[in-house]
Amino acid sequence: MNKLNFTLILLITNTLLFGQSANTFFNRAVTKYYNQDYTGAIEDYSKAIELKPGDAKAYVSRGIAKYYIQDYLGAIEDQKKAIQINPKYEDAYFNIGDCKYNLQDYAGAIESYSQAISINPKDAMAIVSRGLTKQYIKEYKAAIEDFTLAIKVQPDLADAYIDRGVSKYYLEDYLGAITDYSKAIDIQSSSDAYFNRGNAKVALKDLKGGLSDYNKSIELNPKNFKAFHNRGLTKVELNDLKAALDDFTKAIDLSPRYGDAFYNRGVTKMAINQKESGCKDLERALELGQINASIGLQKYCK
Repeated sequence: MNKLNFTLILLITNTLLFGQSANTFFNRAVTKYYNQDYTGAIEDYSKAIELKPGDAKAYVSRGIAKYYIQDYLGAIEDQKKAIQINPKYEDAYFNIGDCKYNLQDYAGAIESYSQAISINPKDAMAIVSRGLTKQYIKEYKAAIEDFTLAIKVQPDLADAYIDRGVSKYYLEDYLGAITDYSKAIDIQSSSDAYFNRGNAKVALKDLKGGLSDYNKSIELNPKNFKAFHNRGLTKVELNDLKAALDDFTKAIDLSPRYGDAFYNRGVTKMAINQKESGCKDLERALELGQINASIGLQKYCK
């Protein structure tokens, strides 16, 4: 190919590209994004950026698409480019926080969420995300402060009450946790709120109250395998072993790699003289990494 022909092809390509506006590519990218075609969306966002390099929103949007293909470093790079264009772009800081959380850079995630909050102190989602990060690294008191702040900003935010209840639960403030879960249920009834309240009630030895909450959790979400499992544990405490086995089995049906359910079903089978089947459950629990399965096998199956 001679130089003249190559130049002509470049001119034609550029003419076609500029014949479509940056908005056209951006809107097409949005459609692909919502159809979960993230790679295609990234390509179109890139074309929009090529035509309009100062569009911070296009960088943020491309970064979000990269996030969903787990290109977290690429996503952070795009968010930072958006911030270079607009240093007050709150969403970009928030998105960096999410990326850093997934990269297990929890201190960095907290810093990024804090930057978003400094721009918009009423961003309840950023406050909750910062609280959840603190909760994950077991800074429960600091997490409670964030969830409390989020509730102050948005008093009807049920998730903030649930999250604060979880931190209180880990601090063994079970009554405080129950109060928060109950408030969340008053705002918006949810399977998670009932499940967590059931856990707190069981911790206080209110087994019937816990059982009632697990029942409601399952009613609202029949696929909540943890609710089936914990209801099974509660039935064991109430000496209703056959019903407990049914719950452990349902939990396994819903989540076939749930090691705790195999372990507890195995131990319960031992209690009703189903040794052979119980040992198979313990073996499966061990394969799935359940930490007590080895001890159970030595105790019951040797």
